[in-house]
Amino acid sequence: MLRPFGAGGRTGRPQREEFDLLTDFREFILRGNLVDLAVAVVVGTAFTAVVTSLVEDLITPLIAAVGGEPDFSALAFTVNDSEFRYGDFVNAVLTFLIVAAVLFFLVIKPVNALLARVRTEPPVDEQTRPCPECLSEIPERARRCAFCTAEVAVA
Repeated sequence: MLRPFGAGGRTGRPQREEFDLLTDFREFILRGNLVDLAVAVVVGTAFTAVVTSLVEDLITPLIAAVGGEPDFSALAFTVNDSEFRYGDFVNAVLTFLIVAAVLFFLVIKPVNALLARVRTEPPVDEQTRPCPECLSEIPERARRCAFCTAEVAVA
């Protein structure tokens, strides 16, 4: 039974379960991947703010200059006294596309190239065939599928 912190019986010390709980919580918080994720969220939020500013302050005015509208985000139309502000939506779409492009070209492509360069397994030179159970590609001489572990007849 867990007691409130500090209510550890006659001595006033916490019970062993409370120490275990706090230790577990500390280990959970200090796990590397959780800290990395927190840093990624903070950096991603800051990067999104920069891209949003880029879209609203530079790209949108350029597009608006061609269309003649000084404030692109103010574009709207009205139907039955309901205002639809599509300019803000276009700003959000542009922000998303820029963030996605930057992530793709500056993160995904370089990481994929690096992983392909340091790949340790040699490419498969032998002929493959589909597994009859899971339809994944397996070597023709295989007697068991590496993906679903089904036994297959040797071709």
